Amino acid sequence: MFAWIKKAQKNNHPYCTAVVAAAGSSSRMGGTNKILLPLDGKPVLVHTLTALQRAELVDEIVVATREESLVEISRLCQEHGITKCKKVIRGGESRAHSVFLATLEASPETELLAVQDGARPLATAELIDRVIETASRCGAAAPAIPVKDTIKTVREDASVVETVDRSALRAVQTPQVFEADLLKAALQFALDQKNPITDDCSAVEALGKVVFLVDGDEENLKITTPVDMIFAEAILQGRNKA
Repeated sequence: MFAWIKKAQKNNHPYCTAVVAAAGSSSRMGGTNKILLPLDGKPVLVHTLTALQRAELVDEIVVATREESLVEISRLCQEHGITKCKKVIRGGESRAHSVFLATLEASPETELLAVQDGARPLATAELIDRVIETASRCGAAAPAIPVKDTIKTVREDASVVETVDRSALRAVQTPQVFEADLLKAALQFALDQKNPITDDCSAVEALGKVVFLVDGDEENLKITTPVDMIFAEAILQGRNKA
């Protein structure tokens, strides 16, 4: 009976492995490992993993992190009921390398790979499922929000070259979701060519593939600097009161 239920669930949606990039240097946080900083009583990474745990379309989780954090993150998964986390592995020399190594650890039945920043703790399960659903139809999808500020390109001396029309600009968030073979090929190509990519969409775009954007969430911020922790704490407090 349980085998039948599992098969029915698999047939209901493509098997999706969430790959969590959590091996960064946290240089703009003064070297402090930001994913382990306390946020509303829990480490930042626990919030990230809890959203993936709650997402209906995520089947398993693989975390790529620093070598010195392997044991601690495995312990946090056990303590906070992150049962979907199947592996915690050592990351690579770059974000792209870390994500690629994690994709190789995904279950053989994986059809979709959802790449999530470990330091993006405010993504909701609803947003995650929405992006996965879009990728299941289109092959590659990511959440994004319109750019609010005026954007300018500048020279090395900080003089302005031009003002960019922001109406066509979007700030892309994570999770970014792709067909498994497509993402693996894109990351392998980027690593082989030593292409400096800022996100996984860039790697896929370099292969000439189209990425489709869905409406993101302004609260889905990434913890990069200390002030982001203040914003994230305020957002969580607001959610708790709602």
